[in-house]
Amino acid sequence: MPGSFNKVILMGNLTRDVEVRSLPSGMTVAQFSLAVNERYKDRDGNWVDRANFIDCEMFGNRAEAFAKYLSKGSPAFIEGKLRLDQWQDKEGNKRSKLKVVADNFEFVGGRGDSGSGGGGGGGGGYARSGAGAAAQDSGPAIDHDDIPF
Repeated sequence: MPGSFNKVILMGNLTRDVEVRSLPSGMTVAQFSLAVNERYKDRDGNWVDRANFIDCEMFGNRAEAFAKYLSKGSPAFIEGKLRLDQWQDKEGNKRSKLKVVADNFEFVGGRGDSGSGGGGGGGGGYARSGAGAAAQDSGPAIDHDDIPF
C-alpha cells in the first residue's frame, strides 16, 4: 500500500488550563489535554462510560488564540496528526509517548460554555478558529468547579 495517512479529529473537554511557552526561535507552543469519552456495552449489556485523556500540543498563532479563549473544562474540536516522541530517561531507559499535534481547532458551544469568553455562538454554535472570536452568547453558563476532571 503506497503512502500513508495521519489525521486525527477529536472533540472533548480540556482537562486543565492550557500551558503556553515559547521556543528559543520565538514560536509559541500550547500544551493541553483533552478528555474524550467513549460509551459501550459490556458483556452483560450494561452501558459503560470510559474517559480517554489525550495529550495535545499546538504551535504558532493558533496556539496563542487557543490558550487565550479556552481553559479547563472548555469544549474543543481539534484536527491534527499523531506524533510519537521518544527519549531516554535519567536512568537510561527508552521512553515514548504518543500525542496529537493539532493543526486546527474550532470553538464548540457558546461563549458561556467555555467560561473564558471565547467560542462561536451564532448559527450552529461553531466558529472556525481563523474567523475571529467575537460571537453572541448562547446557552447557560457552566460552573467549572462541578466538572469532574
